[in-house]
Amino acid sequence: MNQYGTEPAQGFWDLLSDAERAGLSALGRTTVFSPGATLCIEGDPATHVFILVAGWVKIIGVTSDGHEMVLALRGPSDLVGEMAGEATGYRTATVQAIDTVRSLIVGFERFDAFLDANSGAGHAYRRVVTQRWSDAAGMLRSHPVTTGAQRLAILLLDLAARHGSEKDGEIYITLLLPQDDLASLASTSRATVTRALSNWRKRGFIRTGQLHMTIVDLPGLRKMAGQDR
Repeated sequence: MNQYGTEPAQGFWDLLSDAERAGLSALGRTTVFSPGATLCIEGDPATHVFILVAGWVKIIGVTSDGHEMVLALRGPSDLVGEMAGEATGYRTATVQAIDTVRSLIVGFERFDAFLDANSGAGHAYRRVVTQRWSDAAGMLRSHPVTTGAQRLAILLLDLAARHGSEKDGEIYITLLLPQDDLASLASTSRATVTRALSNWRKRGFIRTGQLHMTIVDLPGLRKMAGQDR
């Protein structure tokens, strides 16, 4: 279950049938982005959507004083940049590859026509967008009543639910982010992230390694997130 007590959302690509994937693939092109490469830049015209087939990206926004913030992560099967074409016609954030990313790129007009012509894909799209709005609303509601450490635990549980790999009761998460980015995502300070991760390691809730994390004690981490009720 994710941080709001619901079943974890599947990515857009996972929700499509084999025939729908083949049909959508025929409308676009597949591009590979190296780690650190920019897929699109805030303010650019929005002409296409990205469907992540493999790899991770971070969504970056810039505040009025020029400070960069990591707003979200997107991983395999996720849809990226789908709202900009509908809303403003311009990119509302910068998208940067965290590791090697393979993405299907489809023009907005072709993508919209595909959704209109394929009811299953249209339903998948609406499901993904609705889940994102629900998650965003839930995070806003929880922010005033949670600590930075709680929000970090919620973030890790959400990553585990969406993209973790479970084996022998432990959940392995690929985590290609510096602590500054984790702090930004959890709306807290780097010092809070450092203290919380150290505390949870000592208590046996998690193990950390280079570019990955293992949740050893899921109930313990859920308690840290305030989800044990």
